[in-house]
Amino acid sequence: MSEWILGISCFYHDSAAALLRDGQLVAAASEERFTRIKQDAGFPTNAARFCLNKAGISIEDVGSIGFYDKPMLKLERLLLSHLQHFPKSREQFVRAMPSWMKEKLPVRKIIRKELGSKRIPIWFCEHHVSHAASAFFASPFDEAAIINMDGVGEWATATQGVGRGSTLELTHEIKFPHSLGLLYSAFTAYLGFKVNSGEYKVMGLAPYGQPRYVDRIKKLIDIAPDGSFRLDMTYFDFDWGMRMANEAFFDLMGKPPRASGGEGMEEFYKDVARSLQEVVNEVMVKQACASYERTKLPNLCMAGGVALNCVANGHVLRESPFERLFVQPAAGDAGGALGVALWIHNMVLKGERGWVMDRADWGPEFAPEDIAEVLDHYGATYTRLDDDAAVCREAAAHVAKGQVVGWFQGRMEFGPRALGNRSILGDPRVLDMRDRINLKIKFREGFRPFAPSVLAEKADEWFDLRGQPSPFMLLVADVKEGKRVVPAITHVDHSARVQTVSRDTTPLYYDLIAAFEEQTGCPMVINTSFNVRGEPIVCTPEDAFQCFIRTHMDTLVIGPFVLRKEDQRAYPEISDAREAFPLD
Repeated sequence: MSEWILGISCFYHDSAAALLRDGQLVAAASEERFTRIKQDAGFPTNAARFCLNKAGISIEDVGSIGFYDKPMLKLERLLLSHLQHFPKSREQFVRAMPSWMKEKLPVRKIIRKELGSKRIPIWFCEHHVSHAASAFFASPFDEAAIINMDGVGEWATATQGVGRGSTLELTHEIKFPHSLGLLYSAFTAYLGFKVNSGEYKVMGLAPYGQPRYVDRIKKLIDIAPDGSFRLDMTYFDFDWGMRMANEAFFDLMGKPPRASGGEGMEEFYKDVARSLQEVVNEVMVKQACASYERTKLPNLCMAGGVALNCVANGHVLRESPFERLFVQPAAGDAGGALGVALWIHNMVLKGERGWVMDRADWGPEFAPEDIAEVLDHYGATYTRLDDDAAVCREAAAHVAKGQVVGWFQGRMEFGPRALGNRSILGDPRVLDMRDRINLKIKFREGFRPFAPSVLAEKADEWFDLRGQPSPFMLLVADVKEGKRVVPAITHVDHSARVQTVSRDTTPLYYDLIAAFEEQTGCPMVINTSFNVRGEPIVCTPEDAFQCFIRTHMDTLVIGPFVLRKEDQRAYPEISDAREAFPLD
């Protein structure tokens, strides 16, 4: 009889559900993709329902349910932090308590109500153990060092440990309020971006600046030789108040915060972003070196929101003694749903370990007849191609002509990156392609970089990856000096956020890139997520068609169907994306 485990993460940001069968992942998805609310924090009812439907089971078939953290420990932190700062913490405390008592504390009751089962055992796992399990138990390693880094779990903000076989242990911990993730979020807000979603923008902005303010930032954080750290909390209010940083922080940096959505970007703020990235790189490399000295293992697994900083990941790979690095695609809180399920299977139920996360497509998929029904409902004009080979050749031809192509195929990816199933594609050789996609398709800041999806066997010819695969687009590497003929994916510092594409794991996307290489001689395409700024990546054919119509995308390749924008009628009922999603 099969062992079914459902993992749940929710109530803060990036809610998700994941379903295992006998230790093997069957389905996983973030709630935002179904509700269309970016980083939806609500209970993942839709994601859980999808997982069960994909498996063809009901909730009564599930043997265990896991929740990705321990609410009582989080409440303990909240109470102690506010008591320490009372009475100035009173306003935030009064605001926080109602939602805590109603939504965040009675998790067991909420799970039973939302999922409709009163008999299934519910397990609670510490937040950083969920992160560690999501990394190590999904990795190809039998032994590995583990580093987790995020804003905060219950108390932990950074942990280290070791995984061996079907067990793991966290041995070192840094506690709230000392947090690299929250330091990064404080600067995200300072630079005028939204916390918990604008951190990618800070990382993309950094190469445009110079590290002129590292010394100032190091007055905020004391970094030990082993990468452990402490924040000077006189500059921050996040441990008790309504904002991340305070006037002392602004005075130290020398300028007030940049206005949210402000036009242009002063060199000062670019330099701040670059200086912050240098500090993050230093902490992560020192932590990795210290972990290696303790474990002497060649393999490292990383998780937590900071592990999505692919620039720092590249520094860890190049500058620490570790030979191999694994970061799973949903390394942030969404991945906690996967982590708690793997923890239950491996460490609670003592199940056999054997699954490896070598791909990211664990979400919904749609049959051609379902796609055709949506297109016909809208009265769309389309062509149906005969087979996958024709689809790949046609899509590659449109990209080679300099067009921007929406690519909707197979199962939706789990995690914040589009990896070839819900992607917008372009020609990396075209000088202005980055600006065209940023300004006319994504409607976002012009400094945001794009990633190359490159055939895995050609990656080391073009990028300084040191032989390390990067299937989940979580490593930044330099474009090799003789290969800087792909301006649309080469950032201002000659780096690129690389996705290596293997036919074994992503066959249709691989064949598209191979067809593009056959037509152009270039073994890569631009890959960015199929969405516009401010909304989640598309999930359904309807999401994809509406995004296609609302933007200046040239072509949509959706299943076996090809749609050209010039052939479509006007759709006044579909709002323009620029109007719907103003800048943060």
